[in-house]
Amino acid sequence: MTFTPYAPPPLAGRREWTALVVLLLPCLLVSMDVSVLYFAVPFLSAELAPSGVEQLWILDVYGFVLAGLLITMGALGDRIGRRRLLLSGAVLFGVASALAAYAQSPGMLIAARAVLGVGGATLMPSTLALIRNLFHDAGQRGKAVAIWSGGMMGGIAIGPVLSGVLLEHFWWGSVFLINAPAMVLLLVAGPLLLPEFKNPAAGRFDLPGSLLSLAAMLPVVYGIKEMARNGFETLPALAVVAGLLAAAAFVRRQRTARHPMLDLELFRHRGYSGSVLMNLLAMFALVGSAVFFTQYLQSVRGMSPLEAALWNVVPTLAVGGMAPAATALAGRVDRAFVIAGGFLAAAGGFLWVSRMAADTPLWIVPLGASVYAAGLVMVMSLGTELALGVAPPQRAGSASALLESGSELGGALGLALLGTLGSAVYRGDIDGAVPGGLPAGAADTVRETLAGAAAVAGELPGRAGEALLTAARTAFLGGLHAAMLGAAAVMVLGALLAAALLRGVRTELPEAGEKAAGCGTRGKAPGGGPLTGGHESADAASATPAPVTRS
Repeated sequence: MTFTPYAPPPLAGRREWTALVVLLLPCLLVSMDVSVLYFAVPFLSAELAPSGVEQLWILDVYGFVLAGLLITMGALGDRIGRRRLLLSGAVLFGVASALAAYAQSPGMLIAARAVLGVGGATLMPSTLALIRNLFHDAGQRGKAVAIWSGGMMGGIAIGPVLSGVLLEHFWWGSVFLINAPAMVLLLVAGPLLLPEFKNPAAGRFDLPGSLLSLAAMLPVVYGIKEMARNGFETLPALAVVAGLLAAAAFVRRQRTARHPMLDLELFRHRGYSGSVLMNLLAMFALVGSAVFFTQYLQSVRGMSPLEAALWNVVPTLAVGGMAPAATALAGRVDRAFVIAGGFLAAAGGFLWVSRMAADTPLWIVPLGASVYAAGLVMVMSLGTELALGVAPPQRAGSASALLESGSELGGALGLALLGTLGSAVYRGDIDGAVPGGLPAGAADTVRETLAGAAAVAGELPGRAGEALLTAARTAFLGGLHAAMLGAAAVMVLGALLAAALLRGVRTELPEAGEKAAGCGTRGKAPGGGPLTGGHESADAASATPAPVTRS
């Protein structure tokens, strides 16, 4: 019997860490573009005069296209090169930003936002996949993913603030033009710092599979968001069903295609499938709760949009160091327990927020949000790092895209289910407080949202308006409490699943003795099941200086 000597993975140096800074640019901007438009809606509405339906599409089309194309772009990057896809996406994202900034009609803005979604879909999986190929050492990769996760969270929080600041000094198109300088910097620095990686054995691009993935994600995300906004309706429900049928056809296609887009064997490794589930649950709670937190600050505490956005940044700033801390802790304690601890911390934060009242001291509110945000950052950074670690480097693009698709789906589900729960409680509590004599349309407006109730209350005389507004705020708080308790329950479930599914799973290299002793386990994943039919185990892949093609 011969023993293969153990060679530790190469350590990243200054060049790789500088490259990570470059990769944070698209990461930050793509996440910002999800939220940067919120404050600009009144300004662009005044100039472009979109209809109600057009305004919804202006807001939503970016996220729809982004979610629908993530899997396609991840697989494409594996084939044509991740750096090439990243730089092509930067060009597309920059051009689309300029088109959106100078849009002359609602239709033109919707089209530009759709192209932005295409560009975003090329950027997101490319950044994660390149991190997988730049950092071969598990410890360094964990730190890099933690920084990447912080960039994602920061972009989502900074987007509304930056939007508010720009709109105070410039016209509404400036919220898009802010992307252009960053994309130019990426195009200049990317070729100098980012090596090329691709999988020459990936085969031909699976066009039917790409179309099926788009047909699966788009209708599901659309249907869930529409039902979250308007309640159960036939068309969104049919869209979800159609998307699920397309998803089943997509899975069948991937099992039978000669050159599939996704390696479904990844899901037999509990480290990967468990990580996708953990990130989905974390995004479920994060996105589903964010809308309540923002409405509380604006409609209950009476803050301006910019003030509310600034308070929203506080949790992000407070938990900036949690992702690296979680990575360091996972080096000493089984990451399953660290992830479970993150879920339990998030559950505690949601329980804290569920006790908020209209007169709660303001400093307590962001403190509670910081607790659940800290827990969720721990979960997402460790889950992302684990998923990248167990995926073969050759499949890093598609593996990253699937992980992010799960996060997008989790966010949509959180918005729908927690939003529906909160709305149901609100409607039940407000029904008895709607004053008699209101026109039917005004009464329905009161029952729909707190903002609608505030608008109607402003038109009522004296104490009648004050009584309605007080009752609406109380009803909203009841809905907020129910949604936060629902989020806390999901977090407890996540903690139990993390401890059960991820215990003992690791991505770090075995010691030399373990490597020699396990020389007959080729093709087995460290989580206990087969990883892929034709690839090395995840640990062996991590040990390889890894890129199939590098220039």
